[in-house]
Parts: sequence; structure tokens; C-alpha cells
Amino acid sequence: MTDLPPPDRTRWQPTPLVQATAGLHAVAAAGLFTPAWPWSLGALVANHALITAAGLWPRSRWLGPNLTHLPRNAPQVAITIDDGPDPEVTPLVLDLLDAHQAVATFFCIGAHVRRHPALAREMVRRGHALGNHSQNHRHHFSVMLPAQIRREIAQAQASIEDATGYRPRYFRAPAGLRNIFLDRELHALDLQLASWTRRGFDTRTGDATRVLHRLTRHLQGGDILLLHDHHAALTQDGRPVVLQVLPDLLQALRTQGLHTVRLDASVA
Repeated sequence: MTDLPPPDRTRWQPTPLVQATAGLHAVAAAGLFTPAWPWSLGALVANHALITAAGLWPRSRWLGPNLTHLPRNAPQVAITIDDGPDPEVTPLVLDLLDAHQAVATFFCIGAHVRRHPALAREMVRRGHALGNHSQNHRHHFSVMLPAQIRREIAQAQASIEDATGYRPRYFRAPAGLRNIFLDRELHALDLQLASWTRRGFDTRTGDATRVLHRLTRHLQGGDILLLHDHHAALTQDGRPVVLQVLPDLLQALRTQGLHTVRLDASVA
């Protein structure tokens, strides 16, 4: 097991938006049975639109705490790699990281870890951190009910810990999308939401130059970068684009005097 701090047993505190939503629903629900029902209905619709927009914005903190960057007072960057482990791509990613003496945080899908436990153990053995990316990466994760959300996250925690002995501290929602229920479930499972500072959109384009530009434009210490070792787009020669981008990205970090850190080991 990794040496983690004791679980946070403080009470869950909803954000101001979540508190306001609860109060609005209580008042508006009563108003639906009065002559003012059109105003009550309109307020509910507007509130739901705002909540939906917050959930569709991966870097939003309106629905709960969200790690979007590390502290800016140290020359460190976190490379995060989603959707694996992938038996064809992840070993090559690990070799590239080793060659550059770099570390990463892999946000793993629990079902993939169940299928490839030895590879997940190898990721930990080589010094990388694992994050929770849900058990099945459901496309409708952002509209799930609380019990469904908790089951997806708890199953992924169990899958990763059973295979590796490592218990993730961070969760990343599928596609970064979430709803008003997620923060409370994460608190109950002692997890923190983590998104990113910048992403390469490497699942959409196989152009390594464009992906690298998106990751390095305005790059600075404290950035959290997002790539994928599974579902990665292919370059013109048929290789997952992450394999072409990583060496140039790591060289760019070195040129700027930045070093890589795991999310669970960043300098405060």
C-alpha cells in the first residue's frame, strides 16, 4: 500500500451554487401550485441550465473542488494519461517515460485494470501514480444517479487496489463531465476530483505537431497536462499519437527547466 494521509472525515460542504440550488428547488416547488407558477417554473429551468453548464465545463469548481493545476511556486508539471491500461500502448509509454526519467499519473479504467492486472502493477513498480477513471467509463456518467456514481467509482477503487495494492487519491470523470451529485460521492469515498490545465485533444487528432502545440502553448510550472494511452488517435503512419508527442513534450519541459511529478507527490 502507498503511504497516504488519513482519510478526510470532515463533513461534506456543498458549494454555494449547490446550496442555492437546494433552496431554490424548495421555494420553487411550492410556487408551482400558486398563480406564480410560470415564474417558479422558469427559475427551475434556468437553474438546471446553469447546473448542466457547470457539469459540462470540466475545469469548473461550481459543483465542488476541482484540481486544475498544481501550486505555481515550483518548476513542476504533472503529465496525466487517461483510459488505460492498454496492453499495446502503455508499455511503450512507460519505456518513453523511463528513457526521460519522467513520471506520470495514469487515470485508469477499472475494467481495464481487471483485464490487465500485471500491467497495472508494472505501472506502479516503475514509480507512477494511478488515478480512478471509473469502472467502465460510461458515456452517460454525467447523468447518473448518486448510487450509480458511487458504484462506478467504488468498483474502480477496488479494481485498482486489488490488482496493485495502490489506492488512488484522485478521480477524473469520464470526458471530464459530471453532475451535481458527484462531489458528495467523492467525499464519501475520500477522493479528490482532478481535471487538467491544458489538453492535447489527442483522441481527436493524430497530428502530433498540433497536439504538442496545444500542450506547450503558454506552458508553465504547475500545469496538469492530459494525454491518452487508450483511445488515442493515430498518426499518418498508424501509431498512437501519444508515442510521437511524449518525447518532444518531455524535451520541451526540460528546455523550460520543468520536471514531472505525480499528482500525489507535487510540491505544496
